[in-house]
Amino acid sequence: MHTLSVSSLNEQIKSLLESSFQQLLIEGELSRITFHNSGHIYFTLKDDSSTVSAVMFRGNASRLKFRLEEGMKVVINAALTLYKPRGSYQLNCFSIEPSGQGALALAYEQLKEKLSAQGYFAQERKKSLPKFPQKIALITSATGAALQDMLRVAENRFRAVVIDVYDVLVQGESAAAQIANAVSVADTKAYDILIVSRGGGSMEDLWAFNEEVVAHAIFRSKTPIISAVGHEIDWLISDFVADVRAPTPSAAMEICLPDTNELYQTLDTLQTQYRQNLNQIINSKNQELQHLKNLFSQYSVSKKLELKTEEVKQLQGRFHEMIAFKMQNFTKELEHVQMLLRANHPKHKTKKGFVQLSQNHKVIDIATLKVDDIFELQSETMSVSAQVLTLKQNLESK
Repeated sequence: MHTLSVSSLNEQIKSLLESSFQQLLIEGELSRITFHNSGHIYFTLKDDSSTVSAVMFRGNASRLKFRLEEGMKVVINAALTLYKPRGSYQLNCFSIEPSGQGALALAYEQLKEKLSAQGYFAQERKKSLPKFPQKIALITSATGAALQDMLRVAENRFRAVVIDVYDVLVQGESAAAQIANAVSVADTKAYDILIVSRGGGSMEDLWAFNEEVVAHAIFRSKTPIISAVGHEIDWLISDFVADVRAPTPSAAMEICLPDTNELYQTLDTLQTQYRQNLNQIINSKNQELQHLKNLFSQYSVSKKLELKTEEVKQLQGRFHEMIAFKMQNFTKELEHVQMLLRANHPKHKTKKGFVQLSQNHKVIDIATLKVDDIFELQSETMSVSAQVLTLKQNLESK
C-alpha cells in the first residue's frame, strides 16, 4: 500500500471534494458570523442536528444586497472545498438569498431535477470539441461586451477560424425563444462549434438560459455546444445541458480555439524532435550498413578466394617442403644402395676364385643348376661357358 503524507492526503481530498461538489444550494441558519478586516465573511450554517463552516470571500461578499445577521435563515449557492492547513472542509459561498424569498432559485432547482431525470445532463451524451475548428457560430447579443471579448480572444489566439454571429436578445421575456431558435438554425449550417453566451448579471438577467425551451434546443443539437453565460460563479441550466461549460465568454474561446503561439512552439519542438529522430535513424542505419559491409567483406567471394589462395600458397609451401624432404630421404637411400652395389660388385671383389654365375644373361644361384645345364662363369676379366656334368651336395651345408 502506498504511503501518503498528510499534505498529499489533504490535497487528494480537496481535489475530490471540489470536483464532486462544484455547485450546491444549501438552506440553513446563520451562526457565529465574523466580518474580517480583509472583507471576507466567516460563519457557520446549521440546522437542528448539524453544522458546517462557511466562508464568503470579499469579491462575493461585496455583491450582497443585505447584511447577514445571527439566526437568519438563508439559501446559499456554494461549492465544497477543503482548507488544507487544518484538514477541514467548508462551504465557499458564491451568493446568499434570504430563505423563502428565492422563487427563481426554487424554479431553477425544479427544472434542473426534471431535466436531470430525463438524461439531459448525462455525461455519455456529451460531444467532444474538434481540436482545430474552422467555422464557429456565436449566439449572443451583437451589442454586448461578451461578443467583443470573444472576438478579441479569437483574434489573438487563432485567426484562421471563421466566426458568424447570430444576434439575439439575451435577457427579457422573448430572449429564451430567440436563443433556442438561433441554436436550431445554426445547427443546420455545418458549424464545428456553437457558443451560447452572454455577460454577467443577476439571476433575473440570466434567466433566459434557465428556460426549458433553451435546454431543449441545446439538447437536440447535433453540433457541439459551449455554454458561456455570466461569470465563473454562475451556473445555468444551459451549462448543465451543453457539451462544455465555460466559466466566462472569453474562456469559451480559449477552450475551443488552439493557441497559435503554442502551435508554433509545438511545431518547433516537433521539428527538433523530427531532426533528432531522423539523425538517430540515419546513424543507426549507417552502423547497420557498416556492419553489413564488414560481414560482406568477411564472407564475400573475393574474400573467400583470397583465403583459399592463401591456403593454396600455404599448401604449396608445405608441398615443396615435403618434396624436398622426400627427395632428401630418397637421395640418402639411393646413395646407400649405390654404396651397397659398389661394395658387392664383382670387380670390387678381390677374393681368389670368386666368379658370378649367370644363365641367359641373368645372375643365378648355383642351387638352381641341373645336370647338362649350360651356364656362364664371369670374373672381372674373363667369361667362361660351362656345362653341368654332375651335381654334388656340399656336406658342410647340412
